[in-house]
Amino acid sequence: MDRRQFLKIVGAGAAATTLSGCASKGGKAPAEVPADKMTYRLNPKTGEKVSLLGYGCMRWPFITAQDGGSSSEAIDQQAVNELVDYALAHGVNYFDTAPFYCRALSEKATGTALKRHPRDSYYIATKMSNMGVVGRGLSPKETFDASMQIYRNSFESLQTDYIDYYLMHAVGTGSGLEAYRERFEYNGLLDFLLAEREAGRIRNLGFSFHGDIATYDYLLSLHEKVHWDFVQIQFNYVDYTHGGGGKNNAQYLYSELEKRGIPAVVMEPLLGGRLAGLSDHLGERLQQHRPQESVASWAFRFAGTFPGVLTVLSGMTYMEHLQDNIRTYSPLDPCSGEELALLENTAELMTRYPTVPCTACQYCMPCPYGIDIPGIFAHYNKCVNEGYVSASSRDENYRKARRAFLVGYDRSVPLLRQASHCIGCERCVSHCPQGIKIPSQLHKIDHYVEKLKRGDW
Repeated sequence: MDRRQFLKIVGAGAAATTLSGCASKGGKAPAEVPADKMTYRLNPKTGEKVSLLGYGCMRWPFITAQDGGSSSEAIDQQAVNELVDYALAHGVNYFDTAPFYCRALSEKATGTALKRHPRDSYYIATKMSNMGVVGRGLSPKETFDASMQIYRNSFESLQTDYIDYYLMHAVGTGSGLEAYRERFEYNGLLDFLLAEREAGRIRNLGFSFHGDIATYDYLLSLHEKVHWDFVQIQFNYVDYTHGGGGKNNAQYLYSELEKRGIPAVVMEPLLGGRLAGLSDHLGERLQQHRPQESVASWAFRFAGTFPGVLTVLSGMTYMEHLQDNIRTYSPLDPCSGEELALLENTAELMTRYPTVPCTACQYCMPCPYGIDIPGIFAHYNKCVNEGYVSASSRDENYRKARRAFLVGYDRSVPLLRQASHCIGCERCVSHCPQGIKIPSQLHKIDHYVEKLKRGDW
């Protein structure tokens, strides 16, 4: 579906803010979680039936573990097992992880949970997360050797002898095309991965794109030689027509894959959770038309409406998130033209009042000065969406907004981890897939906090 087709569908209804006849078809009760109605997409290369809902294993639940009087956080393996068991029982068969997810514990936890089930009942996706080996002055052989350690560790942690979907992770970040070449070409790593696919230890080879658009175009130019089996992109109803001209232009990213017949794996369908936490006004506009369904379900239905999407990833920490997403895709009710128009209008309204485009991916962490970068941005965005960011102390709701922002800030972000401690070292900037000028945003938020504390503007 190209931009012209999309806008033609949206067309006449885009200016309208109401829909007619768009109530939920069938009216699924919230308590119902179908066990045998999952929507599947076919991998065009292998014919594999992949669940449209994919499990993103970057947000497994943690617990506090006690060890000899000291405490530390560890993944709650029992909870992970229960979530994986429930997902498999309800048709979810795609599990996406990476070496450094969940403080480098995700692969092991995911492998432990999945190992309890037949190997042919699920597909594992993991990544070559060798971003940290570049920029250190290493020789090509040294970067290759460091990458091999990452590769071997994935097999060991996941307790498997083959990977179903293997990705070159976060290409385009850092120095863009040059960083990609240092990670995968100068050291012969891409050739190695192609040989591993030929040997069957990798069943499908692709890449996840986060950065410089020139890198994306270059990698797709290699398709006739490499034959990418899939590509993972950021895709949601805001970025589709409001993503700008670069890396977040979801319409461009998707259309380039579609014209080559490369399946798309979707990440960030909720735009870092922002599409699940819309302001009351925007959320009510959606729920008015599907009152029994969550605001988040609209974003998942949007992503699933595109036929070139193989699976849509969701980082589901809690059972209720998993159940809600299973309902949405069991089976998928694709967005109608009128519903696409409503989502386009919602995206337009959202872009008028911009938030920090942070998706809480944690790539910027840890900050060497202990700052909770995603936590600060999450609180700021929440206040923007709820109308608790004031332009002036003369605003009608200033007192309420001031209290909500300051009290919530202290509760959600410890004092020593707040924006005031940013020294502008910029070590975080090159790691941000969204290209956020993080120190600038932190200083802006800190300046706003200081104005709220003074209350004199």
